[in-house]
Amino acid sequence: MRILVYGAGVQGCELAHRLLQNKKNVVTLLARGEWKERIDQKGLVIRSMLQFRTTTDRVATIDTLAPDDCYDLVFVAMQAGQLPQVLPILKQNKSEYFVFLGNDPDAVGVLRAMQRPADKIAFGFQNTAGRREPDRLVSVHTSVGMTVGGATAPLSGVFRQRLQSAFDGVKYKLTYYDDMDEWLKCHIAFILPIVYVCYAVNGDLTRSTVEQRKAIVDAAWECCEMLKAAGVPVNDAENTDCYREGTKKRKQTDRMVYWMCQTPIGKWCASDHAMHAIGEMQYLDEAFEALRANTQVSMTAWDELRRAMPNWKTMELRYGKRKE
Repeated sequence: MRILVYGAGVQGCELAHRLLQNKKNVVTLLARGEWKERIDQKGLVIRSMLQFRTTTDRVATIDTLAPDDCYDLVFVAMQAGQLPQVLPILKQNKSEYFVFLGNDPDAVGVLRAMQRPADKIAFGFQNTAGRREPDRLVSVHTSVGMTVGGATAPLSGVFRQRLQSAFDGVKYKLTYYDDMDEWLKCHIAFILPIVYVCYAVNGDLTRSTVEQRKAIVDAAWECCEMLKAAGVPVNDAENTDCYREGTKKRKQTDRMVYWMCQTPIGKWCASDHAMHAIGEMQYLDEAFEALRANTQVSMTAWDELRRAMPNWKTMELRYGKRKE
């Protein structure tokens, strides 16, 4: 299978590494600049932190996608804020099947922009974190897999078979979800409060207070209620119940947030990315503020966390709109 991974950040590189383990795949990675040169010369080097393992893969790279380039499957691993720039390029390409990977606040809008049949466009989220260093990628994960599905409907059997063939023989779990627009919005509802606290404590979550940690989960619940008011069909069992006071799942989420903030897990899985992706987080924040403008839902905890961080202009001046 001929596969293109469009984007060579943490998500794209980890995905390319996994796909290369299936020897039936011919994988190409779209990368640019010095990072592309580094991969071409030395290979794709990935340090898996929790597994104490370093791998080096030889992978073909390109720096542009021509309209006539044809792949059996294209994974788009770009930050959501970068998509408006690349969607015209992707739309013109003759490949049929695309999977958009990452935090996307508007999967339906991306599907509409691609002007393709809904059963040819999928959206996914890969459960890896990390950072890109000058000579290697640092990856953090316990196991690697992807939650994937259509924007608002289940994937077709043909698309599922194509995905399963791509990962044949690879230690990579595919979890199918029927409405990825809803899933991604609910995921961002939890991510953004964590980001606000990251910025308030200058990237050091060990400095977060008990009140801030509680407010993260309260804010996620408020945001899910806001999404419902905005017309998003939130799955309470999968999402809202994780944040609702008094539920068993809420207690589990509280414990998870505590350990994330008190151990290196928070740095590896949250603050590293937040501090290196100011532009992406601002894009997500603005997208949710636009959604919220159409509702009357009170978001007290959300607003308190948001006010406690430096404003976006200050964040950009201090850190720049860096990308992973």
